[in-house]
Amino acid sequence: MDEENHELLLPLVEEENICLPLPINVVSKYWNIDLPMAEAIDSAKKYSGFDGSILIEGIETAERHGLTCKIVHSSLTELKKIIDLGIPPIVILPGIPEITQHASVITGYDENEKTILHYIQTGNKEGEQQEGAIPQDIFEKEWSEEGKLLIILAPSDILSSIQLENDVNKKSNRLCLISEKQNILKNTTEALESLKQAVELDGNNSTALNLLGAMLNAGNSPDCIKYYEKCLQINGKSYLTFNGLGNFYLKTNQFEKAENYYTKAIEINPKRSAKIYKNRAYLREKQNNYSGAKEDLKNYLKYYPKAPDRGIIEQAIREL
Repeated sequence: MDEENHELLLPLVEEENICLPLPINVVSKYWNIDLPMAEAIDSAKKYSGFDGSILIEGIETAERHGLTCKIVHSSLTELKKIIDLGIPPIVILPGIPEITQHASVITGYDENEKTILHYIQTGNKEGEQQEGAIPQDIFEKEWSEEGKLLIILAPSDILSSIQLENDVNKKSNRLCLISEKQNILKNTTEALESLKQAVELDGNNSTALNLLGAMLNAGNSPDCIKYYEKCLQINGKSYLTFNGLGNFYLKTNQFEKAENYYTKAIEINPKRSAKIYKNRAYLREKQNNYSGAKEDLKNYLKYYPKAPDRGIIEQAIREL
């Protein structure tokens, strides 16, 4: 480790698969464990047509090959402590527009520059690890949107030697990842059961509360409101929860409430989703706020330049 900027040297890895996401592969190789891609390719067959990544599949593979995992809601102080112990943590961050979330390996931090270093290797031709430096305040703001969720993969002797702030309810967090997998497999009942169990284990698990709200919302159940609202009591920066409430009130024609929640989501992260602007434009037009609707449609195209409905939206902008 470089003492000046607390940096871990991670191996260059290019192989990934929906069942062996890149962050899991990178961290496993850091611990000198080669996870077999053939195993991931075989597992991926049951997810045909899905193009995201299934974190729990990668975690379970790593565990079968000798690593141990903990999933916790963490803090910036704890993240730095983990790096200084020589462990590369994986964090969940907001996705690039229209991707809900993504997992990222943190390779270090620089106290002088006040930056957090991410493992990236896009466009890298030299065969060396590349890093993306993110200003610490921006990183913390974005990480907060996901409840500061942290995944630690390490050999069990190393993991058992560290004390974590929120170690008690790691099973609750794991159930959230299991429910995502069940959801992708269209096992709705099992996915709901996993989330209800996660909330029973830890009633303050903002991730579980948001996911449970989202599932109930997808089934048009007004019960989603209480879980969303409880989530916001714990994590007032949960973009997905504000957006989810906006969607629920839009579906139930409560336009003022829907606009209010969409606006709160946009205040947290104006660039996270283009669709939210299209939804709010519809609401604003319904409430005769034509200039607001026009502005929103322009933002929709700004954040989604390749929108398939671009022509229709441009026409709507001209008519407003």
